[in-house]
Formats: sequence, C-alpha cells, structure tokens
Amino acid sequence: MCSAVTRPILLVGLMGAGKSTIGRRLAARLRIPFVDSDEEVERAAGLSIAEMWERYGEESFRDGERRVIARLIAGPPRVIATGGGAFNDPATRALGNERCHTVWLDADVAVLAERVGRRNHRPLLHGRDAGQVLADLAERRNPLYAEAAIHIRSAPQPHEATVDAILLRLQEARP
Repeated sequence: MCSAVTRPILLVGLMGAGKSTIGRRLAARLRIPFVDSDEEVERAAGLSIAEMWERYGEESFRDGERRVIARLIAGPPRVIATGGGAFNDPATRALGNERCHTVWLDADVAVLAERVGRRNHRPLLHGRDAGQVLADLAERRNPLYAEAAIHIRSAPQPHEATVDAILLRLQEARP
C-alpha cells in the first residue's frame, strides 16, 4: 500500500499491546517513518526509562514524555508508538486526537501479561504480579484509550492481520 497519510498515526494502549511491533510493520506498509516515543525520550534524556523513574520519578518522566510526543506530532506524517501511560496525559490526548489518527491497540489482560513477561524492562512491573498490575492499569486507562478515534483488538494472531485492520480503518477515516 502506498502512503497517502497526511498526518501522524499515534498508537496507544497498555504495555504489551503491540504498539512498537505493529507500528513498525504499519509504517513499512505505508512507507512512512516509524518512531517509538520511549526510545525518543531515552535519547533526549540520555538515560533509560528505568533510570529516569529511579532518579527523578514518574512525574518527571511523564513531563519529558509529553514534550517529546508533542515534538513528534508536530513533525511530518509518521507512525508513533507511545508508552502505555502517555495517553493518560490530557494535553497529549487532546493534541493526539486533534492532529493525528489515534489508534487504540486493545488486548485482553491475560494476553498482555504473557507478552510483557518475556522481558524485564518495565518499571511499573518490577517486583510485582504483571497480571494484577495490568488489570489495575486497564481499569484506569481503558476509558482514556477509548477516546482514540480508532479501536483495534490486538489478539493473538499474525501481526499482519492487525496491520490490515488498522489500514482498513484508516481508509475509512481519511483525511
């Protein structure tokens, strides 16, 4: 599919929903750049997310995240994978919904817990039960994610099926 996207695509959802994995594939299909906001925050700070949380706390991290995402949204069309908590921020949510195609990648908590259990780099999960943390986060965050323009289920299926579903919804949503 050739790119006819005129504004950024902002992927939101809980950790493990597939924002980075699906985002890379979506960007390739659209022939536009992909960027992971967590990687951009780390690059801007010169620290890993875990180090930022440990040294400065969540509030400071979220402030940097908000600024980085605003910069990314202001740029050319691209696929932007956000951190799981980014869309909680009212300013980020409003800016994303105003200037982007916002896409909520939604998955069952059990699927998310299995996915995030493969790696140990998420500060919110350190020393805690992933399933319980994700259930708590889903309860608080899903109503905010639901404000995204497009809602896609991220089920245990080939990644291309999820990309196809997003592309179909983007065609329906143009411009």
